[in-house]
Amino acid sequence: MVDVSNKPDTHRTATATGSIQVSPEIMDAVKSGNVKKGDVLGVARVAGIMGVKRTSDLIPMCHPLNITKSKCELEPVLAGEREDGRVGIHATMTTGVTGKTGIEMEALTGVSIALLTVYDMCKAVDRGMEICDVHLVRKEGGRTGLWTRD
Repeated sequence: MVDVSNKPDTHRTATATGSIQVSPEIMDAVKSGNVKKGDVLGVARVAGIMGVKRTSDLIPMCHPLNITKSKCELEPVLAGEREDGRVGIHATMTTGVTGKTGIEMEALTGVSIALLTVYDMCKAVDRGMEICDVHLVRKEGGRTGLWTRD
């Protein structure tokens, strides 16, 4: 791990996003609450937050952080909203910490775990779902300050 002991504590935030493309059949089941495993979006939100908290257990050399903010938003992407006609769920994870090192990995892990949870809960209907476009969109704080994706 990188030695951060001499770095000052600063407030840091990060936001990551990603999507899972699903069949119209899965989207209908998620929207109507008819997925056998339960409330897909509710469970995925909780899983994303839990993923944020466990990032240092999953990624070698990642510092354990005292998370001060973790918010997972999941929005259905309905027919006609995308140029390619695909439907799915768009996830956004916003994280925060006051500490010596960044929180980008936690945001990326959280959004990934939320999307993997959607896959797990819906795979009995269709295993052809596709997780895509997971990336950092904003990072603020620390030595490098503000960074946003163009």
